[in-house]
Amino acid sequence: MENQQLLDVYLNRVSAFLPNAPVSNDEMEAVLGMAGDVPSRVRKMILRSNGIESRYYAIDPVTGRATHSGTELAAEAVKRLFEQGVDKHEIGCLTCGTSYPDQIMPGQGVMLHGLLEGAPAYEVVTTAGVCAAGMAAMKYAYNSVRTGEHQHAVVAASEAASAIMRGDVFKSEVAQKALEQARPEIGFEKDFLRWMLSDGAGAAYLSNRPNPQGLSFKIRFIELVSYAHEMPVCMYAGAELVESEFRGFKTFDAAYREAHSVMAVKQDVKLLNDNIVHYTVEKPIVRIMEKYGLAADEIDWFLPHYSSCFFRDKVAAGLEKAGFPIALEKWFTNLPRKGNTGSASIYIILEEFMRTFDVSHGQKVLCFVPESGRFSSCFMLLEAVKT
Repeated sequence: MENQQLLDVYLNRVSAFLPNAPVSNDEMEAVLGMAGDVPSRVRKMILRSNGIESRYYAIDPVTGRATHSGTELAAEAVKRLFEQGVDKHEIGCLTCGTSYPDQIMPGQGVMLHGLLEGAPAYEVVTTAGVCAAGMAAMKYAYNSVRTGEHQHAVVAASEAASAIMRGDVFKSEVAQKALEQARPEIGFEKDFLRWMLSDGAGAAYLSNRPNPQGLSFKIRFIELVSYAHEMPVCMYAGAELVESEFRGFKTFDAAYREAHSVMAVKQDVKLLNDNIVHYTVEKPIVRIMEKYGLAADEIDWFLPHYSSCFFRDKVAAGLEKAGFPIALEKWFTNLPRKGNTGSASIYIILEEFMRTFDVSHGQKVLCFVPESGRFSSCFMLLEAVKT
């Protein structure tokens, strides 16, 4: 392997799919439903902080029923690549990442493959995690082309967060609190995320050559790093912290899982705020500067995924502290309009960026995806190729 010649890999196309009509801040609790038949006390506070003005849910606002699963969202994004001219019969590798799959097994990737009508046999890989799951899928596809094993690959990421944030998901927990004569409210660590997460999907087509016409991106590197050896769990689902012990859902009986909403997504907000910038910005960017000899003045555009506008200035300060300052006029995000779609966010950002910005040949675009699951980070460097 040491003497193997590695090929250039190009990101040729990116697509995005957002379900239904955008949902405003004033509409979202009606669409999701109230937890415990009482309005959330923290919703307005969280929305003021996160800066999100609209988002998308795979929910029919009239019936309250789901309109898409996470797999179906991913399939819609991949089909858009096919509609743009990507030949499904040339693809050799299909990868898929998500924070919260529709099922524990089979993997999300093969479920996606099953929805692509007329597709041939592929090598299929599913990546797990939280926000970085989408970039782990990207890196597998990138390496499959880079090594020459496949000439063409498609990668997708999707989130159907609304499926586990709807008010009726918390009925058992609220009923248990009523028995205990407590307030019929879910814990802040769960309610916080109901106003932070939303639904969407993105997909990308990678190959070993640039587009014959127009814009492509040569992938210079994808650097994924975890600091789980130093940090505890921060964001999780299907588990519970019991007397400081982290326990997975299989250790609880069905009654406990229901009464405590064990399958809901939860986050330790204090742990997040105290550590996210140090472990996902400062430490990994120093690592990248040393490994690749990268300097901040080489970056023409910065595409960060962050969960909340609350973190924008903190990310900027972290970059500056690490010796890698990037002027804010080089930044692009669509978080306020498209919402926080977790592992799919960077694809949705890239799709709009490629479609709307006049990127010059040779310009370098740095993509950033942090993950608070147990503090991981990904940076991807792209170089524009115009033909």
